[in-house]
Parts: sequence; C-alpha cells; structure tokens
Amino acid sequence: MLDQNTSAQLKTLLERLESPIELVATLNDSDKSELVEEVAALSDLVTARFDGTNQRAPSFGIAKAGEDLLQSSGYAPKVSAEVLESIKGLGIKSDFDVFVSLSCHNCPDVVQALNLIAIYNPGTTATMIDGAFLHIGQGRMTLEEIVAKLDTNSAAKEAEKLNAKDAFDVLVIGGGPAGNTSAIYAARKGIKTGIVAERMGGQVMDTMDIENYTSIQKTQGPKFAAEMEAHVREYGVDIMNLQRVSNIKGASETANGLVEVTLENGAKLESKTVILSTGARWREMNVPGEQEYKTRGVAYCPHCDGPLFKGKRVAVIGGGNSGVEAAIDLAGIVEHVTLVEFDSKLRADQVLQDKLTSLPNTTVIKNALSTEVVGDGSQVTALKYKDRVTDEEHTVELAGIFVQIGLLPNTDFLKATAVELSNRGEILINERNETNVKGVFACSR
Repeated sequence: MLDQNTSAQLKTLLERLESPIELVATLNDSDKSELVEEVAALSDLVTARFDGTNQRAPSFGIAKAGEDLLQSSGYAPKVSAEVLESIKGLGIKSDFDVFVSLSCHNCPDVVQALNLIAIYNPGTTATMIDGAFLHIGQGRMTLEEIVAKLDTNSAAKEAEKLNAKDAFDVLVIGGGPAGNTSAIYAARKGIKTGIVAERMGGQVMDTMDIENYTSIQKTQGPKFAAEMEAHVREYGVDIMNLQRVSNIKGASETANGLVEVTLENGAKLESKTVILSTGARWREMNVPGEQEYKTRGVAYCPHCDGPLFKGKRVAVIGGGNSGVEAAIDLAGIVEHVTLVEFDSKLRADQVLQDKLTSLPNTTVIKNALSTEVVGDGSQVTALKYKDRVTDEEHTVELAGIFVQIGLLPNTDFLKATAVELSNRGEILINERNETNVKGVFACSR
C-alpha cells in the first residue's frame, strides 16, 4: 500500500522514536489493516493493535505502549518552554476533530499543535480527518466558503440581501490585487464603493511564496490576500464575496441610466460605474484524465503542491518561463522532472534554459503532444504523449503532472454581453480604461 519512497521517508522519521508506541486501529469492511501493518514493520518500537473502538472507521490512533491513546512519539516538541508550560496549564478535557485537505500547507501546523495540546492534557484527544471524504470541498477554503457549502439555502438568502442594497458609485468586479487597489482608490475619494468577488484574493490565494512585491521581501499568498482584504475594509468598502456575475447591462441599456450587474444567484446590483478586474485562470491541457485526476496528481501550482511529490517523479507541461521555472524549483524537491514541450524549442529565457539543463535530475522532451493522463482510479500513474515528428506514442511513468501552459482571461461571462473582447477573450479598452459599454471600465494588475 505504501510506495517505496513513502516507506523510506517514514522509516527515517520512525528512527527518531524515543519510546515504544502502538498503532491502535479501528477497522470496518474496507479492512485497512495492511497499511497499519506496513507502518508497524518499519520500526522495532512500533506495534499494531486492531481492537480500537473509535466511532470513525477505518481509522487509527497512536499511543505510548501500555498507556491510553494519545498520539505521542516521546520526541521533544519544538516549542519554547514558556509555550509548553502554557499548554500543560490549560487543564482542559476536549475532543478536537481536525478536518484537513491533503494539499493544504497550513493544515500540518494546526494538526501538530492540537496533537501537542492533547498529549499534555489527559482526557483531551485530537483526531485528523481528511476533509475530502465529506465531499464538502478540497484545497484551501475560507470560513465563508465552508458555510456556503453547508447552507443549502444560502444562495436564495444571499440574493435577498444583495437585492436590497442601494446603488453604488463604483462597483468593482474581481477580488484580486487590481480590484482591491481600484476599490481603495475609489473609497478614499469618499464615494460609495463595492466589490463583487468569486474569491477575495483571487489567484494570489493559490500562491505559496511571493518574493517580487516591492517593499515586502517575502510573504505567503493567503497572508498577502488577507492583509489586502483588511486594507480594503479599512475604507468601508462593501465586499460581496463568493459571488459570480452572469450578466452586465451598460448605462445606455437601462431605464435609470445605471449599470446593472446580475449575479448567478439572481440578485441584481446597480452602480454608476463598474470596473472589471476579473483576472485569469490556469490554462488546461484538455486531454482525457485531466479532470478526473485534478488534485490527485494533476496540479497547476508548483509552489502549492510541489512538496506533496517529494521523492517522486513528475512532469511539467510547457516550455515557457513559467514551465521552466517550475521544473527548476521542483527539481530540488522531487526525484526527477520531465519537461514536456509542444514546440520544437523552449520559449523560456536562455538563462533559465541553461539552469534547467545543468540539473542532473531533469529531462526535456520537445515536439511532444500530451494526449492522456493515466491513473489507477485514485491517483496519477503516467502521462501519454505523441511525438509530433514520428507520430509515435510514448508513456512516462510518474506521480504528478504540473500544467504550466499559460493563463486564460476570466471573461466567459462577458461573451453574452455587449462588452467587446479580443479573439483571445481579453477585454478591449481605450486610453482611459473605458470599454465600449457606457459606464463599464476594466483594469488589471
């Protein structure tokens, strides 16, 4: 059940055990005993029991041998003495259920923190649960997104509240850096400003490290997005998050001379002017298996998901700057990177190409048309491609595929409106950032 790389990494970690532990498994008809047995076999200090009584099955806990269940290795925690004393002084008896996403960078810290609290507070437990099993969502989700998923009547209730809003002076569509900056500048003039966003922060939320924003040497995408939103709220901007626009009517198309914005939940908002700042999304390969294995091997953000493939073989699709940079970064984490490029040459800057070819664990394949993502039903196992010169089909065995073939404008909702778009879906504007529709402007970061 465990692959060779995972077993080797886990064996190394278990060598740090300072006292014997037991894996206490609670099984059901699916019988996951094999996994527990494999883990136990990696260390003489680990034994397996199958008499667990946890209400969740299949599951397993970790206990010091001969003691109550409490997830402990005996290895000294990496926290200050002051914090440790505070934890011991809590004196609580609670059961923490931590629902995580396996692609989340923050989840391990939260899980380890609650485990530590459980260890030093007898009667307290901490249970980690893969949130994907609940089918609520996967990946990073905000509190608002979770509530919206759980509340089946949230769309109708939200539409009622939105319909009751007065007209805005400026309504920004899009919650990324450009949209937030537009809202700040408008609100500072003392005019009524609102933001409609599918997700506040936009694509920044999917970026792990940001190192090219002037005056900030390094930060993380979610942190940057949260600070950006807090900045906007300082000026009283009305933020309408988790909302998607379905239609726009310009000021010349409505009876009252205001721009009308219709949302997918049926609500209608009005404003004297509208600023479109909807950004872009990752371009997909559009091959069989890509959709099926999204988040199960197919990824679009090497910074977000790269660490999940440590010690494994992966491919990067695309030979531009983004693709080559991704391959270089991944080469420092994974066992091997295969870069697949459709063209006969890479389009990345030469300095990046030179860096890539200097790395011992990278391969570049050109004139390659990706044709299929192959998997075993649960995760990616290979990539198929066709040599565009010989027409021969090839298969590369791997565990992950990072798609880096550019971005697509988030303007699909405008195709049925009067807003003029380029043949690539980009919003056309003049030197004043005006679109061809009265009262509608556009911007980007």
